[in-house]
Amino acid sequence: MSNSENEAAIAGATGAVVGTASSIGAVAASGTVAGLGATGITSGLAAIGTVAGGGMATGLVITAAAPLVVGVAAYGLDKWLKD
Repeated sequence: MSNSENEAAIAGATGAVVGTASSIGAVAASGTVAGLGATGITSGLAAIGTVAGGGMATGLVITAAAPLVVGVAAYGLDKWLKD
């Protein structure tokens, strides 16, 4: 792998970590019960899911996809700016 590809991979991994932390923070803060206990996670996922017109399962899909989307965006942005 070239140095440019390594830097892009690092940018993608960093973006995924930031997306994961943001997802956890959003779940913890969004619910009717704040925190990362069972009720906080359940109500947080349900609150996030209602944004898309769903429930807790939709919230789970959204929060699981967020780190992937941010990671891919960071990787692509780094590759685009370097090339």
